[in-house]
Amino acid sequence: MGNNTSTTSPDETLLPTEKQHWSFAGRSLFRWESALVLFFIFDLIYGGTSSPDFFSRNTIFFAGINFGLIAIMALPEMLIITTGEIDLSVAAMLGLACSSFGYLFEHHVEVFLAMFLTLCVGAVGGALNGFLVTQLGLPSIAVTIGTLTMFRGLAEVILGTNEVSGFGGPWTDAGTNAIPGTPFAWAFGIFVVLALIYGAVLHFTSTGRSIYAIGLQEEAAFFSGIRVKRIKFNLFLLSGIVCSFVGLLYTYETNTARYDAGTGLELNVVAIVLFGGISIFGGRGTMLGVFLSVIVVGIFDQILSNNNVSSQEQSIVFGVLLLASVILPNAGRGYRAVSKRLGMKSSKTKPTIENAAVISEL
Repeated sequence: MGNNTSTTSPDETLLPTEKQHWSFAGRSLFRWESALVLFFIFDLIYGGTSSPDFFSRNTIFFAGINFGLIAIMALPEMLIITTGEIDLSVAAMLGLACSSFGYLFEHHVEVFLAMFLTLCVGAVGGALNGFLVTQLGLPSIAVTIGTLTMFRGLAEVILGTNEVSGFGGPWTDAGTNAIPGTPFAWAFGIFVVLALIYGAVLHFTSTGRSIYAIGLQEEAAFFSGIRVKRIKFNLFLLSGIVCSFVGLLYTYETNTARYDAGTGLELNVVAIVLFGGISIFGGRGTMLGVFLSVIVVGIFDQILSNNNVSSQEQSIVFGVLLLASVILPNAGRGYRAVSKRLGMKSSKTKPTIENAAVISEL
C-alpha cells in the first residue's frame, strides 16, 4: 500500500470559531455599506483636488441645504420600499403643501394653524395612497404616479402661477443660517435626528421586523399574524405627513411658495434609497446604508455644483446612479448566491474524490 497522504483543504484546518470569524469578516467586507464608505472617501479626494474651498464650512452648509430636504423624504420612502411598495408622489406632495401653506398665509390664516392644516393635507394625501394600495389592492407604482399628477394639478389650482413670499414666524432664517455652533443646515440636522428614530424603529422593534417580513414574503407575513394592510397604510400616511412637513421647510428655506416646488425630486429620493442598499424588491437594506447614501450623494452633488456642472448634466448623473443602485447591490447578492451553490456542489463531490484516493492506494 502507498503512503497515506492527506488532501485536507486550508479551510478544514480552521477551528469552528476561526471559520465563523473569517465568515463574518468576509460578509462585513463585502456589504454594500462598505462600498458606500469607499465612495465617501472618493468624494473627499475628488472634492479636495477639484476645489481649494471644498473643506470649508460653506461647503458643508450648502450641501445640507441642497440635499437635506431630499434626505428627509427618503426616510419614509425607505420603509415603503422595504415592504415591496413605492411612493412616487413624495415631491408632488411637497409642492401641494407649499401651495396650501402659501394660500392660507395669503388669506391671513394664523401661521401655526396654517402649518397644522398643511400637515393635515399631507395626511389626507398619504391616506389616499394607502387606501388605494391596501384596500383596493392596486399596484403602488400606478397609484402614486396617478396621485403625483393629481397633487401637482391641485397645487396649481390652489395657488396658480402666483408666488407668495414674506413669511413670518421663527423659522424665516432656516435657509440662510446654520444650526448655532455648527456648520450644518437645519434641514440636515432634522434629517439626522429623524434618521436615528427611523433606524431604531426599523432595526430594534417588532414593527421593523414586520416591515422586513412583509418585504421578504408578504403572504407568509400575513399568515404569521402580521397586520400587513395596516402597516402599509400607516407607512403611506406617514410619508404624506413627512413630505408636507418638508414642504413647510422648503417654503421657509426659499421664502417663497410655488405650485411647482420640488418638481422632479421624486427620482432623487428613490435613487438615494436604492443607492443606500434598500432592495427594490423589498425585505433588504439598512438605515446605515441610506444614511451613508445621503452623505455620499449629497457631497458629490455639491462637488458638481462647485464645478459649475449644469442641472441637465447632474440629471444624467442621477440617472446613472439610479441604474447603478439597482444593478450593483443585486449583482453582489447574485455573486454570493452563485458562490454558495458552487460551494455546495464541491462539498458533494468530496466523498467521491476521497474514495478515488483510497482505491488508488489499494
